[in-house]
Amino acid sequence: MDHMAMGGTPWLDQPVMLHSSRADPCKLTPEQCTYRRGYWRYWYEADHVYALSTVYFFVAVIGVCFVGFYTHRLAPSSVREKAWWRKLVAGARFVAYRRYDVPAVRWRVPALGVSFLLIVGAIFFLAMTLGPQPYYWPNTRTLSYGGSPPIATRTGWMALACLPFMLILPTKANMIASLTGVSHERLIVFHNWVGWAMFALALVHTFPFIVFHIWKGDMVNVWNTSVVYWTGVVALIAQAYLQVFSLRSIRDRFYEFFKATHYIAAIVFVVFFFIHCDFRLSSWDYFIATGVLYTLSFIYPQIRTFFEFGLSHRATFTMVSDLALKVTIPTDTTWRPGQHMFLRFVHLGVHAFTAHPFTICSMPATRDSSGKSKLVFYIHPRGGITARLANAATQRPGFSVPVLMDGPYGGVQGRPLYTYDHNLIIACGAGAGLSLPFVVESILHSARQARTKSAGVMSKVQVVIATRDTQLVRWYEEALLEFLEENGIEMISDQLDISIYQTGRPDSEGNSTSKDPERPEEKVDSDNQVVRRLPMNIFSGRPDLATTIRDATLQPGLSVGIAACGPGEVLKIVQDEAAAAQLRVINSQTGASEVYLHSEVFS
Repeated sequence: MDHMAMGGTPWLDQPVMLHSSRADPCKLTPEQCTYRRGYWRYWYEADHVYALSTVYFFVAVIGVCFVGFYTHRLAPSSVREKAWWRKLVAGARFVAYRRYDVPAVRWRVPALGVSFLLIVGAIFFLAMTLGPQPYYWPNTRTLSYGGSPPIATRTGWMALACLPFMLILPTKANMIASLTGVSHERLIVFHNWVGWAMFALALVHTFPFIVFHIWKGDMVNVWNTSVVYWTGVVALIAQAYLQVFSLRSIRDRFYEFFKATHYIAAIVFVVFFFIHCDFRLSSWDYFIATGVLYTLSFIYPQIRTFFEFGLSHRATFTMVSDLALKVTIPTDTTWRPGQHMFLRFVHLGVHAFTAHPFTICSMPATRDSSGKSKLVFYIHPRGGITARLANAATQRPGFSVPVLMDGPYGGVQGRPLYTYDHNLIIACGAGAGLSLPFVVESILHSARQARTKSAGVMSKVQVVIATRDTQLVRWYEEALLEFLEENGIEMISDQLDISIYQTGRPDSEGNSTSKDPERPEEKVDSDNQVVRRLPMNIFSGRPDLATTIRDATLQPGLSVGIAACGPGEVLKIVQDEAAAAQLRVINSQTGASEVYLHSEVFS
């Protein structure tokens, strides 16, 4: 961008305006002025040509996803039963599930659908950057078309246009998630890649200015006298920090440090970027749009936290095993299986300022329940706040702290999982608790059918759990029993099958867990009808997940709903098999008529 004279303040030009003037005092020959005003070259219209085009590109992508989401959601049942519709949905799910990894560089490639959108975005930005000519003005020592190289001008405006989308994508309550039906945690990948695109554009914006001023011989003088340059460098350094620390290998190792500092770096980046733009043309409009959208996305969860949930909730902590911390929060809210909540634990030092996402491992109490609804979370303590809570729960079983809640978010899209003919729930590692609400939901549905004597085939529910926690069987059974007793359910459908694979060593140190204050004092009656009918089968070793999923999805004519939570390797197996099932639907091969997959990111 051309640099206007600074005056009156070391920060902004005076007088400060919303938009700078578009008057073009061209002093070249008419032919040279005409060349300078070319559509792809004209500095005074570059914001309209490049920034607005970038906005239109993002809006078009969001629009396509919006149409696809609501077309699937609002399609009448008569259309859903058509073979062509099933194949169309299967094709969309295939590109959403199938992904390829690159083991040589330990890179987890996003799903095909995400990769396709990233490739389309790369093509757009490369075409807009390298397509228009020239890259530099044909200046001479006596002739100047301008001080801003065209390639630097267009990349600067495209980078600026990325700002609103980059900052809105990771927020929990954002308009993009509402329009596309994609929960906020699944938009993080686009937040990261839009950030990298913006960073690359910023670099291409920066270096041509350095080349130009070195050629002109005034690089040192410009650096010493122009605020535009050092404000841009500060913004670039802050963005570089954000992008480098967002790399998985670095972020996982320094997660607590990055979580505590990335807000500071983001504020530094936006503030210096704002000063750097210095109200040139319509540049500040993008900051206004960013501020409005981000403020709305920020305020909405705060309103829910303080006005819907209030300040009176308390979280109780109990170590139900050496590897599982149980968090219980009595509440009146509702939620669905597979959803997660953001919890902010008060009175825990710096952790009180950050909200942490946890998968909900319970179901709301029914109208026939004798108790109150309880949000229950089973957390595998690792480091940071979870390790601190686990240590406190070990020393003081049943201790509680005030908690602020935000949510629920995510969950199964479309119809509930129990409406599919075959439910397959896979939970491994720290994600074992994910299966509980799905199992309880299916049991409640079966009990409702039996009570009302309604017609219909009961869904088969198959649960596969792999865990190193040798005490999981006990607390898992207690969790199921507690809910069933509170809701007066005495019989469990024969269609439920729970297989628990214990991959850890036998517990040689005895039971070091503390008693759960949420459970009654007496021991579980081994003669209880419900306990005796809990279809839990215990195995040692690891389950063959690929075969399990393949067997479920090869059942002719059935609809299969899969929910999975676990490490990346487990999710890769589940996603690949679910994608293979979509190909069988597309090719009219023997197998399930429909296969849906919900993979849980948080655990």
